[in-house]
Amino acid sequence: MRMHNADETCGIAQAALVLGDWWNVLVLREVARGHVRFDALATEIGLSRKVLTERLGRLVAQGVLRRSLYQRRPVRYAYLLTDAGAALLPVLVAMQDWGDRWALGDGNVTATAEVDGAEHTRVHALAGTRLPEGLELPGTEGTDLPLVSPDAAATVLFTYPGTGVEWGAIPGAAGCTLENRLFRDAWPDFVRAGVDVRGISTQLVHEQDEFARTEAVPYPLLSDARHQLAAALRLPTFRGAGRLRHKRLIVVVDAQRTVRHTLFPVSDIPHAVDESLRLAAECARGNR
Repeated sequence: MRMHNADETCGIAQAALVLGDWWNVLVLREVARGHVRFDALATEIGLSRKVLTERLGRLVAQGVLRRSLYQRRPVRYAYLLTDAGAALLPVLVAMQDWGDRWALGDGNVTATAEVDGAEHTRVHALAGTRLPEGLELPGTEGTDLPLVSPDAAATVLFTYPGTGVEWGAIPGAAGCTLENRLFRDAWPDFVRAGVDVRGISTQLVHEQDEFARTEAVPYPLLSDARHQLAAALRLPTFRGAGRLRHKRLIVVVDAQRTVRHTLFPVSDIPHAVDESLRLAAECARGNR
């Protein structure tokens, strides 16, 4: 690509060298989803081996991917995000948010979704897929935690826009405090069923920690402020109160990190909490 001299000091132009290529964006999307080996990338993207090899080489040279040897005979590499690559995750999520709203939607800001829309289809297609290995998020307990509890037969992950925020007229955004309180009150039932619960928002850890202490939340709240989970699962988001936020959804995951059930959109919050307990308890019994 030939650049104008003024572009040498333009961050947008420099970023376009990486993200201005259709295949580069899709490669980064799939690596963020946990498809880090060559064959998996080729299968997911439907790209020829020659073109994929070229794009991977470029992304490594540009410093957003690094190669990690996982097999010596024959030599095989996994392609992992560097710090620079991980810093592109919010950009990918913002692109998806724009596409969901303007290309696939009607342009309105909403924290819900139509049952026949692209977001609904994408979320419900998660059933049967495995969460990326090694993905951890900062938690209110002061450390990074895995998405799936190692000690539970099943885990309920619920995403929510954020607590302590005035949402104005954004449909479906309110109710985060109620949802956390309902999970808190049902916590003993989840424990008896051998199920763990983890709440996830894009709020910062200190914001979540203050809420958790005030409301005596017994389960971990995890921060996806860097949009690792949103990018990994292509979760629906919306922009509210100056930040990209998760739309409300619930995922039931088994002990092998496989998504068993999804609840989305969540409009009747009490029913969704009860249903997640029923589905997770069934999943836990099946894992024993």
